[in-house]
Amino acid sequence: MDSTFLANLSWSLAVLVHAAIVITALIVIPRGRKPTAAMAWILLIVVLPGVGVVLYLVIGSVRLPAKRRAEQARIDAIIRDRVQANGLEETAAEADWPRWFQRVVQQNENLTALPASWGNSASLYGDYQASIDAMAAEIDTAERFVHVEFFIVAWDDTTRGFFAAMERAVARGVTVRLLADYVSTRRLGNCKATLAELDRIGVTWAWMLPVMPFKGKYQRPDLRNHRKIVVVDGLVAFMGSQNLVSRDYDSEKNIKRGLKWQELMTRLTGPVVASVNAVFLSDWLIETGDDLSATEQLSPAAIGAGETAAGGVTPGAAAGGATAGALTGGSPAAAASAAAATAASDYDGLLCQVVPSGPGYDTENNLRLFLSLIYGATEKVILTSPYFVPDEAMVYAITSACQRGLEVQLFVSEIGDQFMVWHAQRSYYTALLEAGVRIFLYPAPFILHSKHFSIDDDVAVIGSSNMDIRSFSLNSEVSLMVCGASFVAGMREVEQGYRDAGRELTLEEWRREPAKATFLDGLMRLTSALN
Repeated sequence: MDSTFLANLSWSLAVLVHAAIVITALIVIPRGRKPTAAMAWILLIVVLPGVGVVLYLVIGSVRLPAKRRAEQARIDAIIRDRVQANGLEETAAEADWPRWFQRVVQQNENLTALPASWGNSASLYGDYQASIDAMAAEIDTAERFVHVEFFIVAWDDTTRGFFAAMERAVARGVTVRLLADYVSTRRLGNCKATLAELDRIGVTWAWMLPVMPFKGKYQRPDLRNHRKIVVVDGLVAFMGSQNLVSRDYDSEKNIKRGLKWQELMTRLTGPVVASVNAVFLSDWLIETGDDLSATEQLSPAAIGAGETAAGGVTPGAAAGGATAGALTGGSPAAAASAAAATAASDYDGLLCQVVPSGPGYDTENNLRLFLSLIYGATEKVILTSPYFVPDEAMVYAITSACQRGLEVQLFVSEIGDQFMVWHAQRSYYTALLEAGVRIFLYPAPFILHSKHFSIDDDVAVIGSSNMDIRSFSLNSEVSLMVCGASFVAGMREVEQGYRDAGRELTLEEWRREPAKATFLDGLMRLTSALN
């Protein structure tokens, strides 16, 4: 056969195959996907069809399997029924809040089934070891159960006290349950030793989102459970940004660079603890099939018990309890290692609402919460996020706040631990600085891993969620919305610790960035849209 004919035939077939792939992509990819993400996928498939198709087949779905989503919906329905049976669904309507804030509370409950509740207390912990020690001390008081859920769990010098407290609890007859993210925990070099220790001390543990295709457990492998939760006897809870691992994450690469993580956790008491526990119970049921809600002391029916909104404080009013001076901070030199240190006392009389989010839900619960609060702000918006790769809606909300005359600040790390994310984050600095956002850089070798923000002087959010596309769409997260001027005053001291430790990035300085670096920033920004 003529070689020219074969060559032409091969080219023709290649063109037809490529055209078929592109047409299929144009039909399939845009369904239920944001335009920017759809365009990024289509561009990749047009330029590199083979690579693009394989990647899409592996990580193209942003939702968990239908069975998991259905189970989450069923659990939410149970919680919603019990909340309504206890007459707690009118909490938001009864409150003397600004109308916009009532709507945020209502939105959160509509999306997650978890109501807001009054009568809560909270403490802030910015010291890495102190927060782990505080959790261990609380476990030592447990009489019935301890629930532990972390993205990363490791048995090392930093966490030995926590593991020892779990061992003592088990020895007293306390049931200790632990959930750990499968991929992230197994990635650690000491994972086998960690699991062996859990087995030795008698902890009942399970993986979250295991990637075990031969056992029928599989979903997009980078859909992870990123939550950090500890609940003791349904009376005390901890949540925030910190994982159960050494401050350098037991990573040779991090140790070589001298990297240390800076975190912020909160200790909670009051009716909100039942909501935190409900998040754990939901994850435990989904992962193990073990329904604990029939046990009275674990029942989500307790959610919202305690004070209702009637007689509560309004945003802007003092929430009672501790004053703004409850946090103790060191000198600016010491602030880099422990910004805002550890809370000395509780902030009381707080309204709190837990907002879980993730690919098990139909929409991005955390993104909707963040956007609603930023648009409701009237004076200031102060954001802290280690991985800041916002979507268009978030960028517009933040820059619109500046254009409304608000004070807007963003705290991020001066250096990054993840090359692609760090460069994608930097690609937003020009637009933010030009809009009037003040950007503060937390100094090397620390990674500012805290995840929180405050609105005006009376509303704050703290939890596990970054302000990036991964946390909005791909990770299971949990956030806590707090209404209380005393709590926000405490967070203001944490923020001041960040300022004292770091420095402000100006527009003039940023415009002197070398072209090579800004080119990488833009390139990584394009890849971040592939979700």
